[in-house]
Amino acid sequence: MTELNTKAGTKLITHFIAGYPDIESSYETAVGLINGGAYALEMQIPFSDPSADGPVIELACRRALEKGFKVSDGFRLIERIKEYRDIPVYLMSYSGIVYNMGIDRFTAKAAAAGVCGLIIPDLIPGADEGLYAAGRKAGIQIVPVVVPGVPDSRLEEIMAENPDWVYLALRAGITGSYTILDEVNLGFLDKVKTYGVKIMAGFGIKTPQQIKTLIPHCDAAIAGSFIVDRITSSYNDAAGRISVTEAAADAVRYLLG
Repeated sequence: MTELNTKAGTKLITHFIAGYPDIESSYETAVGLINGGAYALEMQIPFSDPSADGPVIELACRRALEKGFKVSDGFRLIERIKEYRDIPVYLMSYSGIVYNMGIDRFTAKAAAAGVCGLIIPDLIPGADEGLYAAGRKAGIQIVPVVVPGVPDSRLEEIMAENPDWVYLALRAGITGSYTILDEVNLGFLDKVKTYGVKIMAGFGIKTPQQIKTLIPHCDAAIAGSFIVDRITSSYNDAAGRISVTEAAADAVRYLLG
């Protein structure tokens, strides 16, 4: 399976929205994230009824859908990104989209496009509708999402799927708000690491200091709303002060310090 780039330095996974601000601009955003130093991309397929997205990402998804974005556009976008750079791409979406296409078909199409893993927060172990089996069949990772405070018994059930990576949301709720890193969420990161899995950790990551605090406790940090907000600010600038490619690259460089 494809791994994150092992080049020395902080591993930062950058989240962006397929089709936002439009299809071409989302490709240019991905190019900027790569050029800025992202070690992997998390590309979100926009959905009309998200369960964990804060206002920044929710608005971006709505605008992408208003412009006619289709799931097939997302697969073609991944192919273009992989042609530009063979960087790991994790595809994030919700169960409605996956189930509508058919779990086996969606997973196979994602694998064919070059995706290394799927992050589907509302298809959870034990109620995944066959997603984990489909991932094994297609040869791509299914990355479960866990939050601090999950009961030990539930954590054991999740780990029974033998995931390579776990996405640890640093707090419950929706994305976007600044997350305070403390002994609770950092301690939970350390606890999950004892299972021998690799951890990508995010939710409310907005500063280089947060990332420096996180990295000793996980394998990769994730930034999402911060990135999307920077793209929105750039795209909305009537004077065209900075391109989305430059805005994305600058955002990554800032976070990496």
